[in-house]
Amino acid sequence: MKNLILATTALVLSAGVALADGHGKTIRMGTEGAYPPYNFINDAGEVDGFERELGDELCKRAELTCEWVTNEWDSIIPNLVSGNYDTIIAGMSITDERDEVIDFTDPYTQPDPSAYLGMSDDIDLSSAVIAAQAATIQASHVASMEGATLVEFATPEETVAAVKNGEADAVLADKAFLEPIAEAEADLTLIGDDVLLGGGIGLGVRESDTELKETFNKAIQSMKADGSLNALIEKHLPGSATF
Repeated sequence: MKNLILATTALVLSAGVALADGHGKTIRMGTEGAYPPYNFINDAGEVDGFERELGDELCKRAELTCEWVTNEWDSIIPNLVSGNYDTIIAGMSITDERDEVIDFTDPYTQPDPSAYLGMSDDIDLSSAVIAAQAATIQASHVASMEGATLVEFATPEETVAAVKNGEADAVLADKAFLEPIAEAEADLTLIGDDVLLGGGIGLGVRESDTELKETFNKAIQSMKADGSLNALIEKHLPGSATF
C-alpha cells in the first residue's frame, strides 16, 4: 500500500511540473457531458452548456489552448489524479472530503440549491427511498438522513428513471437539473423545500498544479469583476444566485 501511495504521489507531482513548465500549453478540460444545463453532449456530438461556454472563456482569458475530454462521473477524480486530463469542470461542488484528494479554484457559482423530485408532492421524505447520483453531495446528504433509504445510480438520468419506474420515491439533485424535467413532464413534481449543500462549484485540479489553479483563479476573478460570469449564470442557470 505504501508503494502504491508513493507511486501515485510521484505521478501527480510529475504532471504538475509539466504544466508549470509550459506557458500556453494545451490544457485538457475534463467534464461528464451528462448534466444539463451545466454540461451535456449536443446533437453535433460536442460538449455544450454552461461549463463549456465558461471554460472556453476562461481559457481565452488565461491564454491557454484547451481541449475537452468526457469521463464518467464515478471515476472523474481518479482520472484527474492519474493525469488523463488537467481539470475537472463538471458541476462539482467544493467539499472538504474532495479537497483532501484534489484542489479547487475559486468557485464560479454560489452554493446552488438542491431539490427533490417525485411523482407526488405528498411524499414523506423522512422515510422515503431517495435516489441520487453516486459520489455526489446529494448522495452524502441522503445517507445522513435518519429514516430515509439511499439508492445510488451512475448517471443523473438513471436517478430520474428510478422515480418513474417505481424504484425510488424521489430523487435529490441540483434544482437547475430537475426543474426543467418537472416543467416538461406532467407526472413529475418538485417536492418540499430547497436544500442548500456544498460551497459552490469550482474547477478541480491536482494538488500539485498550483500555477494552473492561480491562472484559472485570475480568469475567474476577471469574469466576476466585469459581470460576464453573472451574465452566463443568468443565461444558463436562471434563478441561481449571482456574484
